[in-house]
Amino acid sequence: MTADMSGGGADVMATEGAFAGGVELLERALGYTLGSLHLVRPEMLGNPTPCREWDLHALLLHMNDSLLAMYEAITARHIWLDPPGEDDVDDVRAGSGEPAADLVERLRTRACRMMGAWANARSDVGVRIVDSELSASGVAAVGAVEVAVHGWDVARACGSDRPLPQPLAVELLELSTLFVRAADRPGRFAAPLPVSPDAGPGDRLLAYLGRRS
Repeated sequence: MTADMSGGGADVMATEGAFAGGVELLERALGYTLGSLHLVRPEMLGNPTPCREWDLHALLLHMNDSLLAMYEAITARHIWLDPPGEDDVDDVRAGSGEPAADLVERLRTRACRMMGAWANARSDVGVRIVDSELSASGVAAVGAVEVAVHGWDVARACGSDRPLPQPLAVELLELSTLFVRAADRPGRFAAPLPVSPDAGPGDRLLAYLGRRS
């Protein structure tokens, strides 16, 4: 996951109210992103993405790791900041030689497995993140931001304009302003970009996370 959720306990507790309903938000974000995956074709894997220095293939591999992290968060109740282990049976790595269709299908399978775990888990349990703990609902909400925005990245890399649904963008924007910190820039996120006063919530969210819509 790209968001830094390892901050102090006081900061974590202050944001818990905004995280209510995180699992439902994660499900909506995932539904949007699964729609973007339908656009992927073999000849597109080398296309640039809004994520600096990543092509579409690298982005899909990163999304695979993020979905694994979200699955482990609710099943092991712990998020490791290191990449997932090589021994995961569903792991997809660069240089595997898999066609685009196989890579996308693997992502869909992992997404369904991850969402199934979240849908059947208690949202009030804690998830350990380094030396802090966040509610499972909070982790789901933060994960929803990453899942949805990367779904937008995929669509743009495929040459398609798929705006984030407005109600979803409104909620994700509120969350992003809470958990994206100065320490996350540059690195996990680029600097925020200027946006016109009449921009909608989707454009504001993307600009806040350093993306130009």
